[in-house]
Amino acid sequence: MSESEVLLELIQANLDEFCVSRRDDFNAISPDLVPVVDYTQSLLAGGKRFRALFCYWSWVGAMGTADLQQTEAQRQNSAAAIVGITAALEMFHAAALVHDDLLDQSDTRRGAPAVHKRFEALHSASGWAGSPERFGVAGSVLVGDLMLGWSSEIFGNALLAAPNTSIESACRTEFSKMRVEVMAGQYLDVLEENSATTRPAEEAFGRANRVMLYKTAKYSIEAPLLIGAAFAGAEAGLLHGLSAFGIPLGMAFQLRDDILGVFGDPAVTGKPAGDDLREGKRTVLVALTREALSPSIGRIFDELLSSRELEPEQIGFLQQTIKESGALAKTERMMEELADESLNALESLDLEPTAKEQLRGLALKVINRQA
Repeated sequence: MSESEVLLELIQANLDEFCVSRRDDFNAISPDLVPVVDYTQSLLAGGKRFRALFCYWSWVGAMGTADLQQTEAQRQNSAAAIVGITAALEMFHAAALVHDDLLDQSDTRRGAPAVHKRFEALHSASGWAGSPERFGVAGSVLVGDLMLGWSSEIFGNALLAAPNTSIESACRTEFSKMRVEVMAGQYLDVLEENSATTRPAEEAFGRANRVMLYKTAKYSIEAPLLIGAAFAGAEAGLLHGLSAFGIPLGMAFQLRDDILGVFGDPAVTGKPAGDDLREGKRTVLVALTREALSPSIGRIFDELLSSRELEPEQIGFLQQTIKESGALAKTERMMEELADESLNALESLDLEPTAKEQLRGLALKVINRQA
């Protein structure tokens, strides 16, 4: 079993143990609370764990060049702590998914019902009064909020093993910045979906790029890298270099996501075909399309994208329009250029060789993924 596979098993065990503990606590309050933990644990059982792996290998890479005078017991404590840190990142990511699915009105996640749809189904199956949809909204908001709190709890407990207070402070700073930036990006994403048709089309690319940077790129790749390296006591120069590696890779990650959200295979992605179009997402792919369309076709494109109730034929029309506009080809070129920029930045970093190779392999998986 590889080192990464061992880490992923340890993370899953950490999260499962945490959920079991919280299930007992909630059951003691009321058995009605058990689904809250069950839905959380179910969501935490899947995913690619990119954030955890980037954090871990950044820590390993920075540790290989750091001058931390640690005893064997301290090194073992640090190794246990990094599992908690990476588990906290996965809990935070899952919380973001719960809220994101609700905001986007996305019914599925990883081929299964989204959390708000699970609460809707619970309401309907129980024959309760009121609206199943409103109950689903309320339940998913509360679960997402709980998971945000739990991610901070796991992170804080892990940092009790930090080698010194300066390292603990640096990690907390990066974690806090990540939380603020992703919420800022999420709001800008919602704003763009609702205001795009009233704002200049020629500015759409810049706005979509900003959303991509803060909603995904920084929190998906850069923040895990910086948290892992900070826990190893990395100096400012290495942290800056990791940002140069992580940000363009995170942008490429989101561009790949944009393409899959429009053209991905539902059997692979776990999402309906053209799901981003149905949700009216104003991505870089969409912004590049709008730039290339005539005013009359652009209005039709905008009207369909804003309808939220698209028929398969309408999705097919939007997909074809995106291809014929040249936006798909431009997005793919952008993704390749960003990937090259990221990998070149990685090569210049002073990291432990095995960790650097692992980070390179992760970067290629991010770029070439199909789900």
